[in-house]
This record gives sequence, C-alpha cells and structure tokens, in this order.
Amino acid sequence: MRGTYTSRGLRLAYREEGRGLPLLLLHAFPLSGEMWRPQVEALAGTCRCIVPDLSGFGESEASPDGVCRMSDLATDAAALLDHLGIERAVLGGLSMGGYAALAFCATYPDRLRGLVLADTRAGADSEEARQRRLETAEKVLKEGSGVLVESLAPKLLGPRTRAERPDLLEKIAGWIAAAPREGVAAAQRGMAERPDRSGALRRIAVPALILVGAEDEVTPPDESRRMQREIPGAELSILPGAGHLANLERPDAFNDALDSFLRRLS
Repeated sequence: MRGTYTSRGLRLAYREEGRGLPLLLLHAFPLSGEMWRPQVEALAGTCRCIVPDLSGFGESEASPDGVCRMSDLATDAAALLDHLGIERAVLGGLSMGGYAALAFCATYPDRLRGLVLADTRAGADSEEARQRRLETAEKVLKEGSGVLVESLAPKLLGPRTRAERPDLLEKIAGWIAAAPREGVAAAQRGMAERPDRSGALRRIAVPALILVGAEDEVTPPDESRRMQREIPGAELSILPGAGHLANLERPDAFNDALDSFLRRLS
C-alpha cells in the first residue's frame, strides 16, 4: 500500500506492507524507498514494513530552504509513526538513512524497539568532505543529478558486485540520474552539517544490529566495528561480497540477518 503524510509542511510519500512488528527503513543517498524492495518482499510476511521516500527523493517534497538536515529526517520519521498510529518501532537506516536513524535515537529514544544500522558511520564529515558535499550540491543544482553517476555509482557497489552484476550497476546509475536535483542538493548540505554522534552511541538502550558489506569502500567495516564496541550489546554482521549497498548486493544474507534479529525482538 502506498500513501502520503505531512511533516514540516511537506507532503511525503511512503509504502507499507505486512503485519506484525513495525519496521521503519530509511534509505541511502541519493536513492528512494524503492531500494528496500528486496527486504519488503522477504519480510512482509513476518513484520510490518514501512518504507518512506525521504524528503526530496522519490515522490516526497524537498525542504524549501534548500537544506535537509538529518534531524529533519528524524522528525519526518516520527511524524510517519504518528500518522500510522505506531508508538514504537524498529528503526533501520542505510548510509544517509543511518545518519537519520542516529538523529532519531537522540531525539526520540522512547519510540524505539530496536535499531538497525547498515553501511553507515556515527562520525561527522571532515572539513574536506564537508566542502566536497557543498560543492557537489551546487554542481547538481546547475547540471542535474546525472553528473553524479560516473563518480558515485561504482563506489556504492563492491568490486565483486561490479564484476558479477553489471545489471545492478546500471540500475543504480539510473536511480541516481533520476534523483531530483533539489533533493540531492538539500541532502548533501544536510549531511555536511550533521554532528558527530559517536559519543551518544553508548546511550542507545535498545537491541541493535549493525550490518556492513565486507567490500564497502564508503563506510568500511572498521566504522561498523567501532559502533559495535560503543553500543551496548550490539550485534555485527559483515556480509562477504557486498559493498556499500549491501541490502541490494547480497539481499539473502542481509535479509537472513535482519529476519533473525527481528524474530528475537518479537
């Protein structure tokens, strides 16, 4: 089922499938909720999968001030739970979605039943990385999201995936090229502003699962190992043969780990 809701005065879109334990999944940059299709198809029989298009992506409106902060995405996620009448949910996020999930943890800890962090990091950008994001935002506004395809698409997949699944690389490239330029620019500016949340990891008080592709070149496994050491009782699953979009590259392994975690919470 597809639907819309309102947060921060914006019309935002989401998809919902299944019944049971609520699982809210936040997507990576610069994609949309469509990236979670393998998880929705695999898990909708055992849980209630809720997949929004984050502000500025898919069918959701972009922030009018040109900046989409990770705290804004956390506010939107809480508003979606309110819209659906859900008090507490398992929250998952991959890459940018993970940044938003950590912002949610800081603001709405009582609304969590569990946390899933995939191919992401708790730290802030370096000054050099911040500057690159701001420059990219300006370039995309001028030239369109297609300018990101050549440099970004290969980085999002691991070497094994790039060699064995050129179809997936082509699909990712198409998604990037189709991303609305205003949403891409706003998200880049918002990610550039995000704070270092490393010190808050030890305050996470719900069960946590950390997933990462063994070949992730954007947020390497060492980033996930650091988060596991800081989050009390966190589990870590490193997925062989996967890069930054581990849920798409090795969906069976990703889904097995996620399903096992969710069944223990149920």
